[in-house]
Amino acid sequence: MTTEEYSHEGESLKKVSGLYKDWFLDYASYVILDRAIPSIFDGLKPVQRRIMHSMRELEDGRYNKVANIVGNTMKYHPHGDASITDAMVGIGQRELLIDTQGNWGNIYTGDSAAAARYIEARLTPFALEVVFNPKTTEWTKSYDGRNNEPIDLPVKFPLLLAQGVEGIGVGLSTKILPHNFNELINASVAHLKGKKFELYPDFLTAGFLDVSEYNDGHRGGKVRARARINQVDKHTLMITELPFSKTTSDLIDSVLKANEKGKIKIKKIEDNTSDKVEILIHLHNDMSPDKTIDALYAFTDCQVTISPNACVIVGDKPMFLNVSEILRRNTEHTKELLNKELEIELHELQESWHFSSLERIFIENRIYHDIEEVKSWEDVLKTIDKGLKPHTKHLLRAVTEEDILKLTEIRIKRISRFDLDKFKENIASLEGQIEQVKHNLANLTAYAIEYYLNIQKKYGKDRQRKTELRIFDTIDATKVAVANEKFYANFEEGFIGTSLKKDQYMFDCSDIDDIITFRKDGSMKVVKVEAKTFIGKDILHVAVWKKNDKRTVYNMIYREGREGPYYMKRFSVTGVTRNTDYPLASDKKGSETLYFSANPNGEAETVTVLLKPNPRIRKNKMEINFSDLAIKGRDSKGNLVTKYAVKKVDLKEEGVSTLAPRRIWFDDTVRRLNADVRGTLLGSFKGDDKILTINTNGEVKLVSFDLGNRFDDEYLVLEKWKPEQPITCIYYDGEKDIYFIKRFLLENTVNIQTFMPSEHPKSFIENVIVANDATAEIIFAKDKGKERDPETINIDEFITVKGIKAIGNQFTKFKVKAINITIPEPVEEEPEVYEDPEPTGDMDEEGGIIGDLFQEDGANETE
Repeated sequence: MTTEEYSHEGESLKKVSGLYKDWFLDYASYVILDRAIPSIFDGLKPVQRRIMHSMRELEDGRYNKVANIVGNTMKYHPHGDASITDAMVGIGQRELLIDTQGNWGNIYTGDSAAAARYIEARLTPFALEVVFNPKTTEWTKSYDGRNNEPIDLPVKFPLLLAQGVEGIGVGLSTKILPHNFNELINASVAHLKGKKFELYPDFLTAGFLDVSEYNDGHRGGKVRARARINQVDKHTLMITELPFSKTTSDLIDSVLKANEKGKIKIKKIEDNTSDKVEILIHLHNDMSPDKTIDALYAFTDCQVTISPNACVIVGDKPMFLNVSEILRRNTEHTKELLNKELEIELHELQESWHFSSLERIFIENRIYHDIEEVKSWEDVLKTIDKGLKPHTKHLLRAVTEEDILKLTEIRIKRISRFDLDKFKENIASLEGQIEQVKHNLANLTAYAIEYYLNIQKKYGKDRQRKTELRIFDTIDATKVAVANEKFYANFEEGFIGTSLKKDQYMFDCSDIDDIITFRKDGSMKVVKVEAKTFIGKDILHVAVWKKNDKRTVYNMIYREGREGPYYMKRFSVTGVTRNTDYPLASDKKGSETLYFSANPNGEAETVTVLLKPNPRIRKNKMEINFSDLAIKGRDSKGNLVTKYAVKKVDLKEEGVSTLAPRRIWFDDTVRRLNADVRGTLLGSFKGDDKILTINTNGEVKLVSFDLGNRFDDEYLVLEKWKPEQPITCIYYDGEKDIYFIKRFLLENTVNIQTFMPSEHPKSFIENVIVANDATAEIIFAKDKGKERDPETINIDEFITVKGIKAIGNQFTKFKVKAINITIPEPVEEEPEVYEDPEPTGDMDEEGGIIGDLFQEDGANETE
């Protein structure tokens, strides 16, 4: 094809590339403007707008078959009935604009709606009040030119943000998340008052939402949505709320896939969802519910990340805005629509007042008698006009021919029954209404605020926020993944992996773990879990490696080069690049590791170093305590042991941890433990220390200070457990109608311990005290009009420590109004700190300690 146009036998040919360019631009514009992207003003896509307009046409207060509505909508929408039906079901499931009847599907299970001929719909009162007004609507011709359809519906509400929208056009897409009805109105009112506001999404499926990176709904922002997972018992979890955009089927499929891949470990899963979500997950006896909850968030659709992208049509162009800007523009648009409505109402009231005044003049002055002898129509109009002129100076505008024509249409019956008093009442009423409309126009912002608050009062009662906003903790997938692989190693040949089943079994791990290896030549490497990986011959140590693990400390003694000096070092490995060899001993050829140990809690053992016979050495045996060494980085050279040849190094004594007790905080925001100084300090923990939790049912649980533990329930007490500290409980016995007090100690057990003796439904716990020297002030209620002075009791003197199952002592026999507890200021726990030992000798080039380890021929020689 040439680039020129030419004609052959009446046929015109054009360059194909030019046609593609024009057609593609036309197609892209059509998809963006007329199909995929909503208008900022009414928040609707064209198909949704046409559905609403069609429903308004058919509205008579009764339900209409959806099939009839779809058929009527096809007058305006140039596409098939299926797309209209799907769009209508989507609007109906949002429960705002369409009052539905029949099976409209289930947003929880993802079940589709029944056929259009079986379900019915009508507009909600909210839609009738807020969405439509023919007087302020701009119209255009439908696709076939036969009907008029609205360009934008005059919606006086931020509908776009209330419903949310998702659409894909050519070259761009939009995703605006739904927001809460009442919060949108509050934000609109705040904008009209000139105040700041914040908006966050709210979903019908409820669940949790982390909006810390929402970025006001702009491009580049994101939110994380989570399902609500409750622990029914120690072997059962229940999902009761879903993350946005996911159904129960999606969730169950993702859980089953994660189970098949070994990411999580469950026994079975049940779906009991109907009008409420209920998914039961049954666990194996050896699985931790807390760890499984974290794994569900890490490996399944129980947590999803959503990236909003607020693209809307403004005028006839797509624009990327944030949520706050959309709300501001919606609110100002609503204000403009209210202004238009008031101006139209004012004009109509003034016209009504004008004609009523003309009617009075016409009847009171009997102008209708003047036209009795007039023969032509023109003369009739002239006669009426002439008769009106002396009386029209007070009118709002000049009398027109149209006004005179309306006067000629007044019936004799109306003229004969003209009542001046009623007329004056009508005029006064119109004038009052006119003054009110003028006042509203002059105070438009206040009128708009009143409008929004009225809408909220009428329709916002049952529209409370469903999605709970919460800051999520970051879940380390490697910590919650189920150990679904067995790991093996061939130390001599240098292979490791999950397929070496004939070689030495090492440990169980997950397929997303990292593996750290150390070799005899002093090199270290971290690799991913694979079926078979070659590390290198003479492997010394293989283990699962955790990033940023500062508590695992490695102790080693090595020789530098083939005949070089010997050094000792302690170090931790907190970060590496995978599949990279790191020389820990020395990069000199022939370097060798003589002693190596890995210590998960920073233990420091004592070893014996035996030197080879040498006539220059008086003592060929020495002891090294690794606790004398500071923990440094992996690249540190270490401290000099000796420059003489070493025969062997033997372990003499196991060591204890040299790390300080770990300080643990509880972050009430995410309800998790941490070591990052977030929240309330619980104390310093080491060894078998535990955390004490007491709930409102009188159940006590002692749990470890593992940072992976969850504390989603509400607790009366959550603190570090002190075994020798008695616990005091003041409770009301509903059966005996009296208060009791008891003090008890706890057993050191992981089982739940219960201390509430009474199971009566009216019984309750008044106070739980975990402190010495506490006092209780009893405020008594009036008894037969008599008042009793308050009484103060020293709890430690009032009752001795008894067993946990004891009923306790009667606290008081009188009726109690209130009990005020006073607890002395707690003495802050002094954190234990392990100091590095003071140097006993000179410092080497690495800053290490060089001691006087041995003597040569009676002379002091520093090694």
